[in-house]
Amino acid sequence: MAVTLKNFALSYVDRGKKERLPTVQYPEEGNTVTPFTRNFPFLIYDGEDEIDGMRCVACQICERECPPACIYIVKEKDENGRFVKRPKVFDIDVSVCMGCQICVEACPFDAIVMDSEFEYSKEDRFGDLLFDRDQLLKSNDYYHKIHPEEARERDANLAAKKAADEAKKKAREEKAAAAAAAKAAAAEKAAAEEKSVDSAPKVDASKDEPEPDSSSEKAKESQAKESTEDKPVDQPANQDDASSKGPSQEDSAKKSDPVVEKEDVVAEESSDKSRETSGTDDETEQDKDDQEAGPEADKKAEEGGES
Repeated sequence: MAVTLKNFALSYVDRGKKERLPTVQYPEEGNTVTPFTRNFPFLIYDGEDEIDGMRCVACQICERECPPACIYIVKEKDENGRFVKRPKVFDIDVSVCMGCQICVEACPFDAIVMDSEFEYSKEDRFGDLLFDRDQLLKSNDYYHKIHPEEARERDANLAAKKAADEAKKKAREEKAAAAAAAKAAAAEKAAAEEKSVDSAPKVDASKDEPEPDSSSEKAKESQAKESTEDKPVDQPANQDDASSKGPSQEDSAKKSDPVVEKEDVVAEESSDKSRETSGTDDETEQDKDDQEAGPEADKKAEEGGES
């Protein structure tokens, strides 16, 4: 309370000291705007031409982010119907705008900022407070005048971004040029190799072949003869031919070996016995059949005699 009374008393004595926040007699004393004043947004353009130097590209981000929906944007088209990176219509209803600065924070191109002007008293509340593109466009110099520190910071950011984009573009161009040069060098190398191959003299391959050695050929022939002599003679395919030609080597070997002769004799005797036993078995079976069939035959004979 003491501080309030002190400032109240000193306000009548030291009227020129702004640190005491004296009352301003408005509108007689009009210089009431400070660098921190923020009221309504406006659009910035660079250079002399408003349309060509416009920073806005009609991305419509601010229109979508505006809470009271007081921004209306229409994109501009060229003669072919393609979109141009600037707005054809950019309207802001100041009677609805609440000065939240969300559009300023959302803009990626620093195209919209807040103004410090507040004297917008109009007779028509709706028509006169609907600002179009031409009314909203103001130069970058004006922005530096009302908010110098903020304007310098934004310009520095834009310059850094532009330099980075140019560096990327230059790097892409250099990479493309290097790739094209490498491709051209490879094509020239291939063409030179083809030309050298075509211009080179043809060499007869038969001349380069070594002459055959006579001694080696003779050695190969002698080896072939020895191999043919060492090969066994093929046995005859048919038995009739073998029998006509005389006893085979196996028969002669059997005759010369007494053990083999004994084995052959034993084998012949066993075969004869088996034949005899098989013959006797056949006779006994036939006798049994005759005995069984005998009485039946006699009965039939008697029956035939009586008849």
